Amino acid sequence: MHALVQQTSLATDDGVFQIGMLVLIALPVLLYVGLIIAALISVLGSPQTFGMKVVWIIFVFVAPFLGSILWFVIGRGNARRMA
Repeated sequence: MHALVQQTSLATDDGVFQIGMLVLIALPVLLYVGLIIAALISVLGSPQTFGMKVVWIIFVFVAPFLGSILWFVIGRGNARRMA
């Protein structure tokens, strides 16, 4: 009986570990995808010319993390000043 309780305890700990690892992996992936989507939506809604929007969208697709960060740091501010 003691062995059964011990196995059940190990199975529960393993399940908690798996859920923790899933959250640890899924959260950064969701944030990464959310950043890219937010950058694309922001580029499309900006007052930039069509050509500049295309350049920024290509940059976001070619270098997703860097392109998105640069859009929010540089591109969006320039777009606001142009409007």
